[in-house]
Amino acid sequence: MAADMQQQVYLVPAFVGLGAPYWNAEARGAVFGLTRGTTKNELAKAALEAVCYQTRDLLEAMRKDWPEASETVLRVDGGMTASDWTMQCLADILNAPVDRPVVAETTALGAAYLAGLQAGLLPPPEEFAAQWKRQKRFTAKMKADVREAKYAGWKVAVGKLLS
Repeated sequence: MAADMQQQVYLVPAFVGLGAPYWNAEARGAVFGLTRGTTKNELAKAALEAVCYQTRDLLEAMRKDWPEASETVLRVDGGMTASDWTMQCLADILNAPVDRPVVAETTALGAAYLAGLQAGLLPPPEEFAAQWKRQKRFTAKMKADVREAKYAGWKVAVGKLLS
């Protein structure tokens, strides 16, 4: 077992059910891998890693539906993107580049754009989309065996939750 896998805690955040790709509305959140040595640090890390594992779950499901889409670059936005650690973890777990934009709240910007477009005040979607700028790209640095062991542990945790 790899050194960084010894205290591996998994949080499965099914607080109101487990969504895609599992679709189980009855599932409830759980924490796996707790020991006497578990601290708030491991719990916080598990919460952030859960976002990464859930994103990989979705990416794997999309690849099953669309096998031709093998290359992936994930564009992210929102408050969590301010965390370099989380964005690096996401790139590592996905084994794909993760692009953080200059404008962190691009979802809100997009909603405002649609209102402005409807009012006839803003340019066509192609022109607006061309304004997107990358602030930073995160690329996978985690060793493949560590990545796969961590993700396999996640799948075991989800499996226990669903059993």
